[in-house]
Amino acid sequence: MAFQSIGDAIQSFLKNAQWQTRINEIRLKDSWDEIMGKTIAKYTKNVFLKGTTLYISTDVAPLKHELQMSKEQIMNNINDFFKMKVVHSVVIR
Repeated sequence: MAFQSIGDAIQSFLKNAQWQTRINEIRLKDSWDEIMGKTIAKYTKNVFLKGTTLYISTDVAPLKHELQMSKEQIMNNINDFFKMKVVHSVVIR
């Protein structure tokens, strides 16, 4: 029988129970202003993860255009923050 640390056991459980995505979504919402900056966080709403797709809503047309042009950078910022590949695609609404 192999032994593993408590942290590894918890990570394994979360992954097997498919709770990791929900935990990532909660962490993303809590840290959105830290990841993207206070100005962007102020004008974005309904930020959520569905699987590995990030959905962002905004009513500000220039910001929507800027976010559309910066999808790759948004994914990189989030994945760097989590230190793992959490987001594979971004949808701006």
